[in-house]
Amino acid sequence: MTPAAAAALLLATVAGLLALPRPLAPRHAGPVPPVLARPRGLVLRGAGALGVLLGAVAGATVLGDGRRAALALMAGAVALAGAAAVRRRRRAAAADVRRERVLAACEALTADLRAGQPPVTALERACRDWGELRAVLVAARVDADVPAALRGLAGRPGAGDLVAVAAAWQVAHETGSGLAGALEQVVGGLRERRRTARLVAGELAAARATARLLALLPVGVLALGSSLGGDPVGFLLATTPGLVCLGVGLCLCWLGWLWLDRLAAGVLD
Repeated sequence: MTPAAAAALLLATVAGLLALPRPLAPRHAGPVPPVLARPRGLVLRGAGALGVLLGAVAGATVLGDGRRAALALMAGAVALAGAAAVRRRRRAAAADVRRERVLAACEALTADLRAGQPPVTALERACRDWGELRAVLVAARVDADVPAALRGLAGRPGAGDLVAVAAAWQVAHETGSGLAGALEQVVGGLRERRRTARLVAGELAAARATARLLALLPVGVLALGSSLGGDPVGFLLATTPGLVCLGVGLCLCWLGWLWLDRLAAGVLD
């Protein structure tokens, strides 16, 4: 492997690391902020990735074996960005499943408390359906700080609604009011939020479908150009201006997908 190709692969790794997403939810005990990624930070990271990609393409082209090095760079960056996108989608799906389990556990806990069960027994039954509540159950058994345990669990992606449960538990403990009534109000709010989230997700499906269509549009343009007797693929892969156009196009496509995902995540959360 030539030094230019090695440098291109290294820069591809850097570009892929710049493409890695931030966590879906911050790991702290406080409320989850509604916007998970600030536009300024997103623009700076996108500009950094674009600068790395264009600089590597230009540098590798000036050095020997530049076209192969540039193609290796773009292939590595696309592979890493794709892997990051797959991981982001999996984490989003796991967080959505956890939100549903949080709501189900709160509903079961409220129903047991309304039936006259003590909090520890209600937590034991809820823990059978959702094992992540075990730390909260242990805190309740040893008469420790249950709201703190709930807030600690709320730091996991998708479990941010437990902050409201912790607040209701703490108010009921400090004032001596009924825990069942406070949790019932919290559960009502959680149900309304989940209904709104499902509605918003349905509305965003059309925007995602349009983004997929636009992402596939360049492939159709290449096929059309080839059918008319041109050689657009050869231009993109075998010439320096074509490599620059390909690099810019890939970077803009990635930025568009990332921007759409961050906007959708901010609206849903």
